[in-house]
Amino acid sequence: MRVRLFELRLLAVALTVLWAAGGGIVLIGYRPGGPWDLLVGVTAGLPLLVAVAPIVWPPLVTSNRGSAGVFWIGLVAGLLLVPSIVSVAAQVLARSSEPLLPSAEVVYPWAAALLATSLFAGLGVSRQLIAETGIGRRRLAVSIGFALVTTTVIGIAYAGVSLADDAALRDRPSLYSRFGPTSAALTPPQCDQNLQPATSAQLELDVWGNIDTRSIGSVDLTGQRSGGDISWTAQVVRSDLFGQFGAARIGSSAWLLTPSQGWYGVSSAALDSDMIDATVAAEALSSGNRATAEDLGVEYVEGARGRHCRVAIDGATFAASFPQVLWLVGDASLASWRGEIDYWVFGDGEIGMITGSVNGNAQEILPHGLLATVQVKLTATDRGGPVDISSPKTGP
Repeated sequence: MRVRLFELRLLAVALTVLWAAGGGIVLIGYRPGGPWDLLVGVTAGLPLLVAVAPIVWPPLVTSNRGSAGVFWIGLVAGLLLVPSIVSVAAQVLARSSEPLLPSAEVVYPWAAALLATSLFAGLGVSRQLIAETGIGRRRLAVSIGFALVTTTVIGIAYAGVSLADDAALRDRPSLYSRFGPTSAALTPPQCDQNLQPATSAQLELDVWGNIDTRSIGSVDLTGQRSGGDISWTAQVVRSDLFGQFGAARIGSSAWLLTPSQGWYGVSSAALDSDMIDATVAAEALSSGNRATAEDLGVEYVEGARGRHCRVAIDGATFAASFPQVLWLVGDASLASWRGEIDYWVFGDGEIGMITGSVNGNAQEILPHGLLATVQVKLTATDRGGPVDISSPKTGP
């Protein structure tokens, strides 16, 4: 009996530490600038009161089966809580402007962990109220009722304060956005006006494709550009191709990276089509292509005002704008493919985000396929900021 009591209290201490860590991260680190930031942190710590209860009143039962069941309730609560803490920590560290409770998918593990913790605590609280050595119907009913009421009250308090803080924050201009100026006085230029290329940018490019809704692979690229100098690496995943590719150029020196050869030197001109955002601006978003652009209005992207525009595009232009697509489609011709490109022009007159897709005949990629689709998303953030591009390590 004493061993079980010790194990249950130890599990309760572990849950208390996890809830304290989650609430502490929000209380200390969550400061997007809303009027209720501190209260959001306080309500995030409310589950700590529930987690402490089983340390004082362990949910002890006499039967082996019941004891195992109670222990698993506490263990499941901890397992559900860990990914929620990781998610919140990542959001706080990234200083994201998104609300802490943006969707049901994010809320679910937190709510499930709170419900399991409340039931674990309720089984201990009910033991003080009902003199039953096992888990009888009355004790179980009181425990479930305690769990439901506690989860509902804390959930409503936390969600209500978090969403109220986010709603108030949306009415205030952001002080900083990685996508561009946040001043409401700046009006992004029209879709067809001359656009100034960014002097430097942090780059992220995702390319993925499918044939008849079945994935054919993906490309995840990250890098940075400063004028005509650039450095990026890309992880390519395809059924018959897996590895890291890359490119770097500093002045007249240039290098390419392949899984088989590593980094090796090439001519500077060999990277003219691998400039990522600059390549897209010169190809798909040239002044001629943007002459008939569709204006979809001004939107906020992480606090920065951007004009959302759209242009039609053919497959050949798409491939010239995003040469990384060849890692997915191989030698297939995209000449007959058609699609569209969406781009966002921000208050500094620069393009900070691009999304798009093209589709067409899949038989050159997969003989028995019908429709192939390739999609892209490119972000050019912290434009105009300092960028340090160094030469890659070559040789053994």
